Amino acid sequence: MHAQIILFDGFDPLDVIAPYEVLYAGGTASGGALSVELVSAEGPREVVSGTGGLVLRATAALDAARPGLILVPGASGRVGEPGEVPDQHAGADEWRPDEFIPVLLGRTLTTELPALLKAAMDNPEVTLGAVCGGSLVLAMAGLLEGRYATTHHLGLDMLDATGVHAVKARIVDDGDLVTGAGVTSGLDLGLYLLERMVGPRIAHAVEELFAHERRGTVWRHQGPAPADL
Repeated sequence: MHAQIILFDGFDPLDVIAPYEVLYAGGTASGGALSVELVSAEGPREVVSGTGGLVLRATAALDAARPGLILVPGASGRVGEPGEVPDQHAGADEWRPDEFIPVLLGRTLTTELPALLKAAMDNPEVTLGAVCGGSLVLAMAGLLEGRYATTHHLGLDMLDATGVHAVKARIVDDGDLVTGAGVTSGLDLGLYLLERMVGPRIAHAVEELFAHERRGTVWRHQGPAPADL
């Protein structure tokens, strides 16, 4: 199994590093049954995050035809105050401190990423994952209409407005689409995906190694609907 974690300008580092470390440890614990790499739509390059200009390196181009997992992180920046208008004068490729998260997410739509993600979604051998605002990247690209997904709690209304069935849960499993909520949920998402791809014993071993217990019930569109509590 192979996992590709996407980097784009302004990405949130924890959205990337948390699942990367979990999946990498899972590959080690399973004797190499799982590999993981950082990729970008443009190919190998240094990619600037939205947190203090921290840079990570994508070592390959995103390959939508490769079977396995493709994971989309969210962005790191400012949410903004009600009515506050982002400064649109900065260059499209110019990273600035405290950039607006919606602006960073929106810029991904001007790259090759949406077309690559569409190809990945059309590939029956690919599972798409997303952490935090990564769900909004997929939704704004028009790829999640009618699907069940979650994102950071501040973005649930925006996710719902794109035609997604937004679910307030830490992890949402919608088959070939698995999404996580706020930033730290990347750990839980990574462990759950590790369990799905390699098995619960490997996931449990990594959970113990990281001294982290998964939080929340994984939500699926199954079973009876709950009555009002």
